[in-house]
Amino acid sequence: MKKFLIILSVFILCLACGEKSNLSLIKVSNPVELGDAIAVAKAGDNIILANGVWKDVQIAFTGKGTKDNPITIKAETEGKVFIEGVSNLTFGGEFLEVSGLHFRNGYSPSQAVVDFKISQKGKPDQISNNCKLTNCVIEDFNKPKRDDSDLWVRFWGRHNTLSNCYIAGKTNRGPTVRVSIAGIESINNYHQIVNNHFGPRPVKGGPSGETIQLGDSYTSMSPSHTMVASNLFEACNGEVEIISSKTNFNVFKNNVFYKSEGSLVTRHGNYVTINGNYFIGDGVNENYGGIRIINTGHWVVNNYFYQLKGKSFRSPLAIMNGIPKSPLNRYNQVTDVVVAYNTYVNCSAPWQFGVGQNLAQADVLPKSEIRSARAIRTTIANNIVYNEKGLEAIVIENDKADGVTFKNNVINNQGVAFKDFNGGIVPAPLDIKKLSDNIYIPTGIPNNFEAYEGFDFDTIETDLLGVSRKEDKSIGAIMGKDVYNPNILDKSKYGTSWFSNETVPRTPITHTVTNADALQSAINNASNGDIISIAEGTYEINNPLVLHKALTITSEENVKAQLLYTGEANTPLFSLQPKGKLTLNNVSLKGNNTNYAFASLQQNMSNHFGLTVLNSDISDFNYILKVYKESFAERITFENTAISNSANGIELSGETNDKGDYNTEYLTISNCDFNNVEANVIDYYRGGYDESTIGGNLLVTNSTFTQCGGKEKNKTLLNHRGIINVTLTQNTFKNNPVQFIATLWGSKNNTASGNEINNSGKITVEENLKLKLMY
Repeated sequence: MKKFLIILSVFILCLACGEKSNLSLIKVSNPVELGDAIAVAKAGDNIILANGVWKDVQIAFTGKGTKDNPITIKAETEGKVFIEGVSNLTFGGEFLEVSGLHFRNGYSPSQAVVDFKISQKGKPDQISNNCKLTNCVIEDFNKPKRDDSDLWVRFWGRHNTLSNCYIAGKTNRGPTVRVSIAGIESINNYHQIVNNHFGPRPVKGGPSGETIQLGDSYTSMSPSHTMVASNLFEACNGEVEIISSKTNFNVFKNNVFYKSEGSLVTRHGNYVTINGNYFIGDGVNENYGGIRIINTGHWVVNNYFYQLKGKSFRSPLAIMNGIPKSPLNRYNQVTDVVVAYNTYVNCSAPWQFGVGQNLAQADVLPKSEIRSARAIRTTIANNIVYNEKGLEAIVIENDKADGVTFKNNVINNQGVAFKDFNGGIVPAPLDIKKLSDNIYIPTGIPNNFEAYEGFDFDTIETDLLGVSRKEDKSIGAIMGKDVYNPNILDKSKYGTSWFSNETVPRTPITHTVTNADALQSAINNASNGDIISIAEGTYEINNPLVLHKALTITSEENVKAQLLYTGEANTPLFSLQPKGKLTLNNVSLKGNNTNYAFASLQQNMSNHFGLTVLNSDISDFNYILKVYKESFAERITFENTAISNSANGIELSGETNDKGDYNTEYLTISNCDFNNVEANVIDYYRGGYDESTIGGNLLVTNSTFTQCGGKEKNKTLLNHRGIINVTLTQNTFKNNPVQFIATLWGSKNNTASGNEINNSGKITVEENLKLKLMY
């Protein structure tokens, strides 16, 4: 009956519009009506979703519109239609458009939240062409388990578009957006990813956390022609690759990478154009990267790099070594690349060559993994580098850059001498002129200095601001004439017309607790950022305190309250659940020797947790901190805290699949006292070898370890196997019955200094740690 009424309404609306138009509006209020409307929709029809929450809805959008009369699905009011629960959207047809939807509080039942293909068992796939997702939001739409991989937008077919959307908060495995080109229907696709705001993607804690991935290694020799243009990438920190280009002939133009911990990477595939992009750092964070080059035929022109302090894989420009006769999924040699007319302002080591060369690790890696093929037939020309403080090296040669030609590059290195590569890098007393926040134009190029005219350089027709280069010999990204403020961080230029990720700061509210029963209620009633103040006394806690928001729990001023946890064995006093971020200050915690002080969930950690413990005392627990597989915290910190008389300490070794995953990005132990912790004093593990997957940071400083590790099976006090950055400094180790304090990974950034060791084994160095290959 409903289907009949929908058809009748369409017929009546068509009559009302007369013969000149076939436009019709079909308003639907539930998934059944939506499915019926899709079944009868024709070119020009507009299906309107009623405002409200649409839960557990799988929208299979099929049909054939036309260029002038697409079939559309729209929100009744943009941003007032919420797609929640186990839900997804799939396109199967031509000239179909969806707009105004907000995906939240749920996850996809399939491999993608939005998929430009409909696959049904026993039926041919319906691949989409000329379809569009626009003016939508996908936010925190994560699978319950971190290892359950999916994509939030997956492209198939040809000429499909993702535009003016806000997409943020992906924490589970898998790129946020992927262009899939397996099959002749999806090569030469000319997809458009334009004018989107890719908001924060938290650090994933392992590989497969890209924001955009174009193809994969096994289709990397195929032509894609995907355009990624005029997008804002804000705090896209998932992994070392923000964008991973793995196909041919892609274009990245006019994008802004703002304080994002990674790089735009030509990982596989050839002939990529990277033109007119902004890479903005803060002058401090060494994880903010630029462009990393692998493979053949790329053009990197008119790009602006500001305050980037990244090194090696996260350098402003990183040119990698390749593997001779490389398989498709590894690293091909860099050849025939042009890097021209770019500007670097206050960047550390602007150009790095031979990145990833690993000849020193030949003893622990197969011959097929050794990256010894240096870049050849590569031109670095007409670039400007300005530094407030001179650098010892403008070009870092991890391996010789003897296959690279430098021509007519100008630098102000504040008088510090540098290698000029046969006059290809010329010193000049440049100054800078402020165009806007984060954008400064170097000035003072000598009047008689002209740009190098390389092969096909006449195809670089404009500068970063779109000003014509014809009859102008200026170098650098911005020529300095007809300049204007591009307002690159005006968020209204990107994403939807109705959603903003800007928040208004609020003053935290303090909630005072005077008895044990009120503590969980206070946690439940508090808002993110609030403070729970515990009055002096001892509080017996029988059940875990569940935390799923960011809170500070502290004793009242000048007292130290005690929480006595009597809960069951193997349960935590503080259950740190998705989005549960606890700062604990000046509190005493005491267990019953069988339970835990802190723990993540054993499963379904769909989002990150966090833990900071300050000025506290923790004793008599089975585990101080127990973090399970598929749980991740960006930061875990213990500072000015005493930890004693416990069977186990801080265990972050749940990720044993050896695929590069780990449980926290930063583990910091500062000014702490460990006494009689029998095992797992610090157990922080990252398994699996892949040079490009950079992860794990351990700092142990000014701390004391006494009578610890007696039951450690491997006779090592501090275990941090596979962690890339380890610093052990100014610590005291006394009477610890172990053979080793730690084994440092010599070829990585593992260091020890100023430690006092008394009857506690030794610190050893293993130069080349052998790990299982991830691929």
